[in-house]
Amino acid sequence: MSPLPEAELVRSSVQLYRYLLRCCRRLPQGPIQQHYRHAIRQSFKVHADEDDPERIQQIIKRAIEDADWVMNK
Repeated sequence: MSPLPEAELVRSSVQLYRYLLRCCRRLPQGPIQQHYRHAIRQSFKVHADEDDPERIQQIIKRAIEDADWVMNK
């Protein structure tokens, strides 16, 4: 089960960014939420120059799986 039902609709990096930030809102307020928001921003900066569509889809899939793990933790 995905953290939010919209996971299946994520197709682009912008959609992924918004999806992950929405997941972050469900975390407890404070340092935990700040940590994951920062991690999301940093990951997008690191992968900003990615242009291979197959690699982008792999990153999206992995990010959703990671968000699922964090939300179930």
